[in-house]
Order: sequence, then C-alpha cells, then structure tokens
Amino acid sequence: MQQRRFSIGIAALALVALATPAHAERKPPYYASLKASKARMRTGPGRNYPTNWFYQRRGLPVKVLASYGAWVKVRDPDGAEGWMQANLLDDKRTAIVAGGIAELHSSPSGDSHISWRAAPGVVGKISACSGGWCWFDAGGRAGYVEQARVWGTEPGETVR
Repeated sequence: MQQRRFSIGIAALALVALATPAHAERKPPYYASLKASKARMRTGPGRNYPTNWFYQRRGLPVKVLASYGAWVKVRDPDGAEGWMQANLLDDKRTAIVAGGIAELHSSPSGDSHISWRAAPGVVGKISACSGGWCWFDAGGRAGYVEQARVWGTEPGETVR
C-alpha cells in the first residue's frame, strides 16, 4: 500500500509539472501576441475584476509585464495596461506599425529596394531582428522594416 501511494504521489507531481503554464517559465518583461480573436483586459488578475478593454484582433502584440497564477499583466501598443488570462496569449512574435507609413525593404538596409509599404496599425509577424532591422510579414507581404518603425520589440533587441 505504501508503494502505491508513493507512485500516485509521483504521478500527481508529474501532472502538476505538465500543467505549469508556459508563461510561468518566462520572466517578464517579454513580448507576446493575442492568440484569441476576442480577449478581455481586466483591472485585476481575476474574472471578478471589471473589463477595461475588449480586444478583437488576433495577433496584436502585447508586452507582458508581470504574472500572477494563470494571469499576466500586459501593456498594449497604445500604452493601456491590465490583466489577461495567460491562455489568451501566444509566444509568436508580432509587431504593429507605429507612427507613419513603414517601408518594407528587400534587405536590411535603407538603400535597398522598397518592396512594400505598410500603413500605421498594420500587424505582422516578425523574425530575424538584428542591427535595427526586422523581417516583417503582414499576410504574405514581407520585407525588412526598421525596428524603430514598429512596436513589439525593444530597441536593438535581437529576435530569432
């Protein structure tokens, strides 16, 4: 009987380890994106707190500032802060064009060919950020954008 209780206890610990949310392994601050097509930002870490923003934009980048259990405190591109359930977020990196029109270049250089132009508010996947440039893909229209022209990375951050 003692052996069986020990085995059940080990199995329970293994299940708890598997159930640990991915966000709990990352130390804030870091960037994420909205996984859900509809998400509520609340004034506190729980469903009993009022909603202060309702998002309907899958892929919108957010900056995770803190975590509390299954909740994370986030900042959106406009600077609004609040709490969201962690399962509404995705680790996929995205960015949003900030300010004016952003030029998407064929290579990470201001002298290279301009392949596309993206309007403020366009959201795209980002990767290969280094040297002040990021590969930005907005629905298949892609190119290198100056990192300072998008919100979703820290200045000079390297993203792979």
